[in-house]
Amino acid sequence: MRKDQHYIVKSSLEKVFAALTLVDASVSSIERYNSVTQYSPKEREPFDALSDRFSRAVEICIKFFRSYDLYLYGERSETLRDLLNKMEKLDLVSSVQCWMEMRDVRNRIVHEYLPEEIQEIYDIIMGEYAIELQNFESKIKKIATTF
Repeated sequence: MRKDQHYIVKSSLEKVFAALTLVDASVSSIERYNSVTQYSPKEREPFDALSDRFSRAVEICIKFFRSYDLYLYGERSETLRDLLNKMEKLDLVSSVQCWMEMRDVRNRIVHEYLPEEIQEIYDIIMGEYAIELQNFESKIKKIATTF
């Protein structure tokens, strides 16, 4: 069982690194979203890619947390909040609240229609959340060396 979990964590880490690389590529290649600009569908594509990559990366990170939780403690956390609390205690995430909000971004983007609100969401993805993911990546690089 322990050997299987080891393999699952290792595989999960590889997926996390790949997903974070895509988010970083999007963040570093687009300009800030401007709520007064009337974007064509083609001009919106980089922002759509960013939100999709970001949302997917957060979900992949959470799957990693679940596999790492099981590997370390031999049981699964019952709730996402419990899981994130454990990851915060391990100093893998800076804040449970931040990760809960990051997970909610996809839903907010899909349901927002006002350009100002969409701009706020992209600003936080490209700012605070991108930094959180970069910090997380540097922390799990140390974990990856043991797998």
